[in-house]
Amino acid sequence: MGLVKKEWALPTLSHYYEGMVRVSKIETLVEEMAAPLCEKENCYIYNVEFKKEGAAWCLRIYIDSDKEGGVSIDQCEAVSRALSDSLDGNDPINQAYELEVSSPGIERLLSRPFHFDKALGKKIEIKLYNPIDGKKRIEGILISHDEDTVTIENNKEKITIEKEKASQIKTVFEF
Repeated sequence: MGLVKKEWALPTLSHYYEGMVRVSKIETLVEEMAAPLCEKENCYIYNVEFKKEGAAWCLRIYIDSDKEGGVSIDQCEAVSRALSDSLDGNDPINQAYELEVSSPGIERLLSRPFHFDKALGKKIEIKLYNPIDGKKRIEGILISHDEDTVTIENNKEKITIEKEKASQIKTVFEF
C-alpha cells in the first residue's frame, strides 16, 4: 500500500551527483515519495536536502508552484502532513531527523537544469571556489546554460563560467 518498501532503507552516505550537487539516495527516494503528494496540492518539488546541521539531521523539501506568488503556506502544510505520514509508515530513513517543507524563497539556489531554465533572463549571483579576474562573486543576467556552463551578461559583457568552478549559483532579488 505504501510507496516505499521497508527493504529500501538506505544508508545516508550513499550519494551520486546530479548537475552541480551531490544527491543522496535518501533525497531521491523522498523526492519520489513526495512528488505525487505535491501533484495533489498543485505544486512541484523544487529540491530535496538531507543533511546534518549541528547534531541533528534535517530533511528539507522545497516546493514551488507556477502560480503567481508561488506556493502557499497551506500547500506547504498539506505536503508536510502527508509526507510525514508516508515517511512514518514506510520508515525509509534509519535515523532521527527533522522534516521541513517550505518554499525555495525569493533568492533560490540553482542546481538542476529546470532551475536554470526558470531563471533565464533574471539576475543571478555566482560564488566561485577560486577568483576569476580577482573576483569570487559575479552577478549578471542569466542568458544561457548547458550541462557544464552558465553564461551571464554583466555590463554588456558576456561571461561564461563552468558550473564546476561555482560553489553556489542563486537568483538575486533586488528590493
